[in-house]
Amino acid sequence: MAAIQLPPLPHQIGIFDHFVARKTETLVLREKALSLSGDSFDIHLLGGGPPLLTVKGNALSLSGRKAVYDASGKHLFDIKREHLHLHTTFAVVDPQDNRLMEVKSSMSLIGSKATATFTTPRTGRAESLQMKGNWLDSRAEIVDTATGAVVAIIDRQMLSGRDIFLGKQTYALICAPGVDMALMAAMCICLDEKRNDA
Repeated sequence: MAAIQLPPLPHQIGIFDHFVARKTETLVLREKALSLSGDSFDIHLLGGGPPLLTVKGNALSLSGRKAVYDASGKHLFDIKREHLHLHTTFAVVDPQDNRLMEVKSSMSLIGSKATATFTTPRTGRAESLQMKGNWLDSRAEIVDTATGAVVAIIDRQMLSGRDIFLGKQTYALICAPGVDMALMAAMCICLDEKRNDA
């Protein structure tokens, strides 16, 4: 697999400063086998090591709620599907259920499209990131709508077919320097949820 390098972003984008990529980083999101709690993932840096993030699904949740924890076990946020929207919508909320980010799908003539909106707390800057690609093939680019910069690439095809054969979802998530890797992982999980609905 050839390493993909993304240029640094013109300004930092994200909520969790300690998860901001300092260089191009590739994360591997791998669904846990035999998870009884719904879709659960371990998220590692490419090359292995302990999980950077752990995602625990709740099979009994009507919203498909997933809790995301850092390596120390700190609860960072939850991802939940919101109902009563025309288009598929996910909310990323903090442990007190305050909204951090919204990811809303929309119609596209070719492929699929979703827009994530949030505010970077350190700067107060409103951010809008557009995820475009083919959700059925699980490949997408996440682009900053203000600058056109690619902030992340989601790609299942660059990984081996072993996990696909075993029925586990596995994604490579390439993050540009200056982007919050935890939020990019949340967007990838939203893509996976949307793909499961297709």
